[in-house]
Amino acid sequence: MTIYLVVLVSVLSQVGFSGSRVAVSLHALGLTANQFAIGVVIALYSLCPMLLSIAIGKFADRVPPRLPVILGSAAMTVALLLPPLLPGLPALCVAAFVLGLAHQIFSIPIEAIVGGIDGAKHRARNYAFITMGWSAANFLGPLIAGFSIDYIGQLQVYLVLAALTAAPIPMLLLKPAMLPKVAAMHAEGDTRGSVLDLWRMPSVRITIIAAGVVGSAQDLFQFYLPIYGHSIGLSASAIGAILGVVFVAAFVIRGILPLLVKKFREATILTLAMFIAAGAFTLLPFFVSPYALAAIAFLLGLGVGCAQPMTMSLLYALTPAGRIAESFGLQKTVRNATHLVVPIVFGSVGAMFGVTTVFMSNSVILITSGFLLRKAGIPDSDPQRRQV
Repeated sequence: MTIYLVVLVSVLSQVGFSGSRVAVSLHALGLTANQFAIGVVIALYSLCPMLLSIAIGKFADRVPPRLPVILGSAAMTVALLLPPLLPGLPALCVAAFVLGLAHQIFSIPIEAIVGGIDGAKHRARNYAFITMGWSAANFLGPLIAGFSIDYIGQLQVYLVLAALTAAPIPMLLLKPAMLPKVAAMHAEGDTRGSVLDLWRMPSVRITIIAAGVVGSAQDLFQFYLPIYGHSIGLSASAIGAILGVVFVAAFVIRGILPLLVKKFREATILTLAMFIAAGAFTLLPFFVSPYALAAIAFLLGLGVGCAQPMTMSLLYALTPAGRIAESFGLQKTVRNATHLVVPIVFGSVGAMFGVTTVFMSNSVILITSGFLLRKAGIPDSDPQRRQV
């Protein structure tokens, strides 16, 4: 029962957070902000996570998880109330900045404790469950935000989203035992040491890099599919539907993962995920039919969808006792750095050499990373699992 309550709390918060991106972007457009200003506002979501996730992880390793989770929920709620109280672009900038920070304060301790609920044999299952919840939340959040804007107004949407992000607070106050005090595997661990000590551990480093590569692939798809779709004459609704297929596929594969991890090692699944994503990128520039592109998007979603829970499960197993949240913070630092770098780097490549070059170069990166991960020989977290 504990894992389902934790997933519920996480989903409520994620719906509000993902919906805020749509609300903030459309609000900025309504304020006649130019594309550069809107880009700055959206980038502020990733600034704090990139700079402070490691510090947040260190803090989460030293305190009961309920404290940062409640603090993160409260801060997100306050941030969402700023735009209706102080209309204007500066309030949107502050809201985006605080939302990015508060979301990490909320999510890092959640991710750290999930791996220890119900023992090691359920770790991969737990991460599959919570990432399934995030997939659903990332689909529902923009949907709720869009309908709220259309039917109750641009400023009122923030009240709806704030209610969702605040919902975990009374739940955690009324049921303190909902979140385990510590992740069982990491109880009484030594929290001392530099984050560089974690980075110097080959298995941890390779897993974090793999997570960054797969995450950047998803970012690239979300960034470049609208450009490619527009160039071949697809409608906005068709482009939006194709983008949404990725989240549907991610939800599906995460539901199957608990069965897969009974037979395959996490590293094996992660390697296959990279190859599947690479195949999707290789196919993309050769098709113009929206149905074919939706099928390719589904294939990509299968790859990127199973990568996140597998990297989380591996990090939990590979990280020294007492530093699991810090390890997740390091992973988020790398991940959010790609949020900022990928659009700039591949945008330049696309401008110079075309969209096909962008898709093919990312396919090469994924295939190369997959082979390197396979060669790294990351140990199986479950020695009794059948080796394949």
